[in-house]
Amino acid sequence: MSSDIPAVFLIGPMGAGKSTLGRHLSQLLKRPFYDSDKVIEERTGADIPWIFDMEGEEGFRRREEEIIDELTQLSGIVMATGGGVVMHEINRQRLHERGTVIYLWTPVEIQLARTRHDRGRPLLQGSDPESVLIKLFATRDPLYREAAHHLVSTASGSFRKVTDDVLACLGLEGAG
Repeated sequence: MSSDIPAVFLIGPMGAGKSTLGRHLSQLLKRPFYDSDKVIEERTGADIPWIFDMEGEEGFRRREEEIIDELTQLSGIVMATGGGVVMHEINRQRLHERGTVIYLWTPVEIQLARTRHDRGRPLLQGSDPESVLIKLFATRDPLYREAAHHLVSTASGSFRKVTDDVLACLGLEGAG
């Protein structure tokens, strides 16, 4: 079923469901799954908030760029990326050129609901996470669109619908 499709890269904001959907797609397509943030944590032996605290966002982004370069060279994988992966142009290029990029578009109110109690998101630890998400969306939405081959809305809240929509983008309708 999956031998004729390229690597699949899921991009989008935090709370879009990239990791959950990525694991599910990897099972459906019988492909290896990678979560770029988890790979960074495994390689450094530290979690993302600690890396942000010690190295700042730019330090984290340098590590992320290395991992994206490495993982996008693997064939036939499903990969979920961190929400800020699109902040570096080289990441957008590598993702776009080396696989099929699906942008999981998610409204801010859904992101807020899904991330409300998550302490592992350094950018949301201030007093006004909604304002942060609004600013991030304004900055990153055009970059997600630039990198993506397809946009799939997660606004319905239906995991099955999102899965089917992604499969349709890959030419595999109704397999989810």
